[in-house]
Order: sequence, then C-alpha cells, then structure tokens
Amino acid sequence: MLKSLTIENYALIERLELRPSEQLNIITGETGAGKSIMLGAVGLLLGNRADTRVLSDPERKCFIEGEFEISEYDLEEFFENKDLDYDDSTLIRREIGTSGKSRAFVNDTPVTLDTLKELGGFLMDIHSQNDTQLLGSATFQLSIIDDYAESNILAKSFKLKFLKYKEALNAHERIKEEERAIRRESDFNSFLLEELHKARFIVGEQEQLETDQEVLENAEEIKMRLNQALEILSVSEFSIVSGLESAIQDFRQLCAISDIYKPLHERIESVLIELQDIKREVEVAEDKVEHNPQKIAEIADRLGVLYHLQQKHQANSVKELLDIQAGLEEKVNRFHHLDEELAKAEKSLEKAKQEAQREAKALSKQRKASFTKFCDDLTGMLLELGMENAVIKIHHDNTELSSTGTDQVSILFSASKGIAPLTLKAVASGGEFSRLMFCIKYLLAGKTALPTIIFDEIDAGVAGEIARKLGTMMKEMAMNHQVIAISHLPQIAAKAKRHYYVYKDSDEAKAVSKIRLLMEEERVEEIAKMIAGDKPSRSAITSARELMLN
Repeated sequence: MLKSLTIENYALIERLELRPSEQLNIITGETGAGKSIMLGAVGLLLGNRADTRVLSDPERKCFIEGEFEISEYDLEEFFENKDLDYDDSTLIRREIGTSGKSRAFVNDTPVTLDTLKELGGFLMDIHSQNDTQLLGSATFQLSIIDDYAESNILAKSFKLKFLKYKEALNAHERIKEEERAIRRESDFNSFLLEELHKARFIVGEQEQLETDQEVLENAEEIKMRLNQALEILSVSEFSIVSGLESAIQDFRQLCAISDIYKPLHERIESVLIELQDIKREVEVAEDKVEHNPQKIAEIADRLGVLYHLQQKHQANSVKELLDIQAGLEEKVNRFHHLDEELAKAEKSLEKAKQEAQREAKALSKQRKASFTKFCDDLTGMLLELGMENAVIKIHHDNTELSSTGTDQVSILFSASKGIAPLTLKAVASGGEFSRLMFCIKYLLAGKTALPTIIFDEIDAGVAGEIARKLGTMMKEMAMNHQVIAISHLPQIAAKAKRHYYVYKDSDEAKAVSKIRLLMEEERVEEIAKMIAGDKPSRSAITSARELMLN
C-alpha cells in the first residue's frame, strides 16, 4: 500500500505531495492539468527509464519518493536475495540528475533499475485503457485462474517439485553426456593408462637416471681425476697426508717444550683426520667408476621412454606423469561404474517426475474446478457494467510438464451477440477491455493481496447508471485493497474516500501542476462542476450530494 508520494522538479510539477487513503482515492482535474504527468513520475519510481527532459528546472535534480506498507506481500525473501534491508514500511527513491544520470534507492540502499522494476511489480499495478498486452499473456491468464481458484499455495508447492525434477533431469543428462564422452575416449584412455603402468615410474627416478648417465658417459675422465686427487692426498712422496703427519711430529716436540703449541697441534690432527676420511671416500668413489657401455645403453633406453611419455602427455616431470596416470585411472574406473550411476540417476529422475506430475495433476484439478464459476462470475459482472451480450469461456489444453504445470489456458471473450468468443488479443480493446480488466481485478480482490492498483481513466466509454455501478464496485474493491483512480466521471468521483484535484497554476512565471486534497464542501462543488460545468446550478449541487450519499 502506498502511504505517501513526493514528486519534485518533474515536468510541470515543482513539488507535489500525496498521502492517499488505504481505500479508494479519486484524482480529477482539467484536461492537461497534469494527471498523466503524475503517473509518469510514478512510473519512474517503478523503474521506467528517464532523461533530463523530465526536469522542470534543468538546474536542479528530479526527486521522486514513495513510502510503502509491504507487510502483507511476503517480500522478506526478495529483500534477502537482493541484499536489501527489509522494513514493513519501505522507502523507494528515484533521482534524475541534471546530467541525466539516474539513481535508485530502496531503504537508502542503491539498487539497479531492474531490481526497482521487479520490486515495483509487487507494490503497484498501473492499468491504463490501452494496456492490453498483459491480459493477452497466457502466463498472466493462468495466474488469474490460480488467484481465483486460490491454488497459489498448490502452484508454489508444484513449482518446488518441478525444480527438483529439472535438477534430476539435468543431473541425468550430465551423466549421459559424460558417459558418451568417456565411452568415446575409453579405449584410448585404457591404452594410455596401460602404457604408463608398464613404465612403472617412481618419483625422483628421472633425476637419478640423468645423474648416473652423466657419470657413466664421463667415466674415464672422472676416474683419472679421482686418481690424481688421491696422488696429491696420500700416494706421492710429497702428499698432503705425509706433510701433515710430519707437521704433527714437529708439533709434538713443540708441545713437550711448551703447552702454548698444544691448540695448534690439536687443530692439525683434526685436519689430518678429516683429510684421511676424504681420502677413503675418494677411493670408494674411484672404485665405483667404471666404463660400462651396457649400463649406459640401459639408462638411455629408460630415459628415452620417460622423455617420450613426457612429450606425449605434455608433462615436465615424473610426478606430473604419475598425476596424469592417476587421472586416467579415475576415468577408466569411472567408466566401469557409470552404468550403476546412470541407473541411480534414472531412478531419481523417474521419482522426481512422478512427484511433479502428481502435484501438477492436483493443481490442474483445482484450476479446472474453478473454470465454470469464474466464467459465470465474470460474465455477471460484465452484464452489470452494461455488456449484456458478453460471453466468457476458458479454453484448456494439456501440455508437457513445465514450470506452470500441465495446463495451458486461454480466456475467450465476446462482447457482441452472435460473435463466437475469441482470444483476448483478437477481440478486447478500448472500453470493453477496460471493463473486462476491472472485473477481473474485482474478482481477485477478495482472494489475494493485490498491489496498489492505479486505474488511468478506466471509465472511458461509460456513463449514467453503468458509471454509478462501476464506482460502487470500485469502492467495494477498495475496502480490502488500495485503489487510486484517475477519473472524469462524477459517479465515480463521488465514491472516493479521498478526492484529489489536479490543477494548473498559472500565477507563477511558468505554469505548474499542483494537487490538493478536497474537503467535503469542495468535493461537492467539484463533483457538481463535473456534472454541469464551471458554474453548477443548485440542482447540480443537489445531485452531487446525492451521488456522494449513495
């Protein structure tokens, strides 16, 4: 429900404030005074696009704000999904800057126009005389039936079942596609895996093989240089070891003379011990080195296999090859278990489909049960509004399971005697359409929480007693749902809980549109003017009072 509306610097509006009743609000005024301009501003609040041409004063930004009571609309989940702060009393604000840049806010949080439009769809329904596209939609017609049949809870339950069915269907398709892909590759994957298994690689093998290869290929030079080192260390007459042993003997003599040489003696002995250990390791290394052409060939063959497989699999190490091997093992193993997994997925899919079909069948039954009464009620209301030859029928087809169930409905309508009912797109237009749409909304008003409904001259083409009935029905509808109607008929204006008058003020340098709430006597005078012109007679004033009382 709209609690308040503020518009600043929009077209002919400098500033306009509106605090509508929660019931029926009627807006009247002279042609061109700005009623449609106000609706344009409301459209911006609901996410319509705009540019700088909407600015009354191009030096100031345009500002439109609406406060809504939303406690009855169950929008907590919507706010949570959009990461917005929820409040039963929600503020929506739209600003258009002097450069044409637009900003939108919900409870002071910036939002996109798409989010604003989505939220606005829950809060306000602007219906104009030429708005035929919505009622012509098969999806919208089905939602009308669900509202009338009060099957929305069942429809919501079905939709959850349908989503589970779609998830199961997608999972089944993914496994089937995977099976097809793996089946195409299975023989090749098995060959690759067998090739890697046969190689029996181990981590670190490549580095060891490459080191051994370097040693074996340079065995003669290595052996020669190791022997030269041994010659220097201990073999020759003037070897390092011999020299150190001689130095140690000298320091023993020095230590006998004085203890001050003892540390040096100990250090030389330590060096000798380390050098003797090095000599032994060099001897061992020299013994191991041998020129072995057979061993060289074996290592070359092994590295050849390794390099070939690395190139084939675009790997840089044995570890990467082993990772690829593990991946191939998983694919081959998965292929052997896919039949079992696919059977399980098929079972889950069939179960989900049966549950969705069972729910769809119950939903369809509840919908169909309402068809006759819906047509009778709607036809009766149209008759009251002067369409004595109106015929309403519902054409139903069973369809494949979809997000809306297994029903496709089309509301058929004829306003003329002898003309077979046709689809709404084909026959409904102008005033006939307006009255049809109004009657549908009237039927739904007692069954669901409708958004604030704005009727833009829905009374076009009606007058007299029909206009009075339309006003009475509008008043009844507004007992449970907020209605704002722009009208030019006194019979409808007389039913208002609050009556606003839009006028053009030419006292300023530039004509501006203004709106004011009419008090009781002002209402009488305005309705009398709508009956008899600018200078209403006493009888017109009396008629105005009578209209307001009835």
